[in-house]
Amino acid sequence: MGNDSTGLSRRGFLRDSALTLGAAAFATPLLAACGGSGTAGGVSDKKGLAAVLPEYVPSTGGVKPDLASVPGASGARTTPGFLNYPADLVKTVKQTPGAGGTYKAITPLWGSIPRSGNAYYQAVNKALGAELVVSPANGNTYATTIPTLVAGDKLPDWIQLPTWWNAMFNTGELAAKRFADLTPYLSGGNIKKYPNLAAIPTGGWAAGAWEGKLYGIPSFATEQELAGVLYFRKDVFDARGINPDEVRSADDLYHLGGQLTAAKSNVWAFDNLWLMLQQMYKVPSEFYVEGGKLHSSYESPQMEAALEFAYKLAKSGYVHPNALANDTSSATQRFYSGKELVQPGGKGGWNVMDAQTGMAAEPSYVRGAFKVFSADGGTPTILLGAPTSQMSYLNKSLSQKQIEECLRIADFLAAPFGTYEYTLLNYGVEGVDWKRGDNGPEYTEKGRKEANQVTYQFLCAPESVVSNPGFNAITQAYCAWSADAVKYAVKPVFWNMNVTVPSRFASVHTAQQVIDIMTQVTCGTKTVADFKETVKTWKAAGGDQLIAWYQTNVLDKYGTGQ
Repeated sequence: MGNDSTGLSRRGFLRDSALTLGAAAFATPLLAACGGSGTAGGVSDKKGLAAVLPEYVPSTGGVKPDLASVPGASGARTTPGFLNYPADLVKTVKQTPGAGGTYKAITPLWGSIPRSGNAYYQAVNKALGAELVVSPANGNTYATTIPTLVAGDKLPDWIQLPTWWNAMFNTGELAAKRFADLTPYLSGGNIKKYPNLAAIPTGGWAAGAWEGKLYGIPSFATEQELAGVLYFRKDVFDARGINPDEVRSADDLYHLGGQLTAAKSNVWAFDNLWLMLQQMYKVPSEFYVEGGKLHSSYESPQMEAALEFAYKLAKSGYVHPNALANDTSSATQRFYSGKELVQPGGKGGWNVMDAQTGMAAEPSYVRGAFKVFSADGGTPTILLGAPTSQMSYLNKSLSQKQIEECLRIADFLAAPFGTYEYTLLNYGVEGVDWKRGDNGPEYTEKGRKEANQVTYQFLCAPESVVSNPGFNAITQAYCAWSADAVKYAVKPVFWNMNVTVPSRFASVHTAQQVIDIMTQVTCGTKTVADFKETVKTWKAAGGDQLIAWYQTNVLDKYGTGQ
């Protein structure tokens, strides 16, 4: 997904939403607390996983990016950047993919649901050569909609399941019982039959692998899903002559707080920085391994050190009072209005929409990002998250011919940025839903109502790109930050592994009491000593058993996934 703002920046909150839970939660979004068998359902060893994953074949039919991908550490690779939308729309799918079939699909939608059968849907189906009836469901209630469909045995032919709800949907069990096994169609070189699908990064496919078989089809995959960004008001820094590159440690950050804060003028340096403090202090994701033994990140010395600094910040007078009151609803507006000048967030928030909204509040507004740095001023690290959080699945009841037709349709949906297919799916029909502007396609009033929603893209979409029409400086700054950050990417323990945790551990796995006390420490109302006592209680109440289960059923059998 990146921060593709070619009419699609409304999707940015999907990745940002995972970040509100903190880096520890963000880095392991595929851990599903469901099932009662006591087995690590979904996990495959590296050899078994490699046997079912598709071969990655970079696209040759799309538009060449202006800012090419840059390789980094741990297999990370930056998202390609585009400064211009192509005038000539190249077709990557030479033949009509459909064979006249009719398929019902359900996807979530966080927005206004277009009327069924509208002209945009008709145009896409004509190009597909099939009747793909997409029924968007309210994203805010999607988590309860899907279990109801499952219980009533009313699953459609094609369905989208965000990975952050794997536990609620019991996706691992659904895959085995209700979804089509795509391994014979897509594993290894078989995927070359579908060139656009083959260009999706391999890690995206791994998110849809369960019990040694491939079931899922990814959307918006990326190889630089990093655990957040520490943003600052670049326009304010520039006006004050502050060089953000001089902030290279926690001490530097603390001193910056004193330089920026002017409480009498209603200006504070910081929002709650907990998300990025975890990165600075190299707090491990949910678990870490030491001497072959698995431990909870709550027990790590890095967690304690990060919380000590967070508490120090909370008591410093440099954090906005509303942030200390854990008011997250107005955080973005505080940043736009200049009431707080440094704020953590997800990569998806750095885009055209952000620039336009910020400039409406303050015409000089410019968002900037600190380079990744460590608390002690040494070599930093930043956690690498799962390559996608968006997966779709085909119904097991489909015949071989129907599955092959759906995969040809998916190949059409996966056409890369700037192609004819991509433009049709994201903008609709030229002259009806969009017109050519100075910076690429611009929606008409009709297009804004019918084509400017994420529907087909949730069934399958190409690799994420970075594009901000009319705001090339954002794309250039984003790609420059990314090129630096990926040098320090590290995979957390159990990276991108689908693990089904027995239901008896559901509550302890959530560890809500620990999360709550961490929030209180970062807001200055509880101490690190209180946190340590809460962790002891959590461990005694089942945390130790959960760790032991992971040790035996995942680490000892399948390794760390790193």
